[in-house]
Amino acid sequence: MATPISTVNWIEKNEMLDDLLHNESTLTIHQMDQGFEAEVIKISSEKESFVLKIWNKSSNPDVRFQYHLLNVLFEKGLSVSRPVAWGVNPYSEKVLLTTFDGMPIRKVNKKKMTGIANILSNLHQMPLIDIGDIHLPKFDFVSYVFPGLSEHSDLHNAIQSLVRLIEIKQENVIHGDFHLGNIVEEDDQFTILDWTNGQLGDARYDFAWSLTLKKIYISERHALFFRSAYLMKNDIREKELEVFEALACIRWILLYRNGGVPKGPNTIDRVKSLIKNNPYLDEMDANNFVNS
Repeated sequence: MATPISTVNWIEKNEMLDDLLHNESTLTIHQMDQGFEAEVIKISSEKESFVLKIWNKSSNPDVRFQYHLLNVLFEKGLSVSRPVAWGVNPYSEKVLLTTFDGMPIRKVNKKKMTGIANILSNLHQMPLIDIGDIHLPKFDFVSYVFPGLSEHSDLHNAIQSLVRLIEIKQENVIHGDFHLGNIVEEDDQFTILDWTNGQLGDARYDFAWSLTLKKIYISERHALFFRSAYLMKNDIREKELEVFEALACIRWILLYRNGGVPKGPNTIDRVKSLIKNNPYLDEMDANNFVNS
């Protein structure tokens, strides 16, 4: 029986793909949860499983870059899936095949939050020389992090006042969207998924965005476990972190206005709590941003 991997024009691959194609008749196919940007299929052999990601929606990422970045990160021992191949299917859709490394995290505790913080810390502390000849993209901070900001004058003014308080330092490998939905676990090991936003960026913002999402969608207590573990290995001044957390919160509000973030029964209350506890957001009466 033909599988999706046999119809792809594979552009770059390793020996694992050849083994899969040779044993294609024994493979089983399972649909997985669908993301906003791509279709995800689990392909299993008798020995192991793989994930085929198909960008068949509006997103058009640089899959070649993701393949090479994953290769380097995997070889350097970071917690990422091993890339197997990338190519284009008969519908001209880009596809990426990687190892399958576990299931979504269902329950969290202090140990898990500490482990997750250490993974992000290891990424941020990776020397750029280890990336080799891979060209990490670097974007204008405001236009990339806050898409469509010009259409929201209140948020635009707030962002402009905040970025004047700090110097953006785009000098680390960052993930760009490090939240629990992009992490899987298996046998107490975590693996970071979805490197669409991998880039040369500011580690302080990457951390603040991840921390903010944990405060909103998990709990303040578990977010503090994550925060403490990360800051044990990364020195960020308190005032700087407060600015970056304010920026992260406003980014969430911008995405919320555009319908781009999940919302539960307590989500808005938690966002308002973040605003109240952040001196910069509280001073600018940012609760009005959520009510707008």
